[in-house]
Amino acid sequence: MKKRIQLWISAATIAVLCAGAGVLQAAEDPAFAKANQAYNEGRFQEAVDDYQSLVQSGRWSANLFYDLGNAWFRLGDFGKAILNYERALALDPHHPEAEANLRLARDEARALELRKDWLERYVAMATTTQYSIAVAAGFWFALFGAVRLFFSPRRSAGQIALIALAVLLCGASAFALYTMENGTRGSGLAIVTGKDIEARLATADNASSVLALPPGSEIKVLSERGDWIYAALPNDLRGWIPAKSAEKVRL
Repeated sequence: MKKRIQLWISAATIAVLCAGAGVLQAAEDPAFAKANQAYNEGRFQEAVDDYQSLVQSGRWSANLFYDLGNAWFRLGDFGKAILNYERALALDPHHPEAEANLRLARDEARALELRKDWLERYVAMATTTQYSIAVAAGFWFALFGAVRLFFSPRRSAGQIALIALAVLLCGASAFALYTMENGTRGSGLAIVTGKDIEARLATADNASSVLALPPGSEIKVLSERGDWIYAALPNDLRGWIPAKSAEKVRL
């Protein structure tokens, strides 16, 4: 009974947080408005189907994945709810509603998270877009500065220092992009969407279990073999899980 009450409280919180989301997009997109109406009227499976149609058509937005996550949450599928909250945050890392609902869903599912090292936590202070802009700005500033310095009759220490600073900015930002792409939050990040999933030592259902993975748990896909994927797991473990039991955050 206590767990059920907690779930009702969480669902009510979800409803409050999503009440104002997607209003502008709904006004501009009738299909999005139709999905929102189904959600508001409690037809959550229909809302999921309508939101999924928008996803398949490529009309992605943080609010779309956020609302899809809310619909899955109301259906009790925490794995897919977490997956879509993660997709919303991948598009907009500063989406407070998606971040709050992600925490709620993780608590309900008792989902496991991958551990990020200090470097990943540090580079996460900015987005990939910001780092990409910094790389481009540093590169062109260094290039134009070098050309100007080459043709200048006088070469001051200040000019050389500015060029060196631009090169440093470009290099540091490129390294941050590399770290983000290959770290736990990179292209290999996936969410366990299946139920009663256990990572195993080999590609067989009767192989020894490595770790039980509740729905919504994070993994990092390292390789694929047939219907199985080999992944880095929470608690610094590795193992094989069925490919159909997890989905990558990046589409």
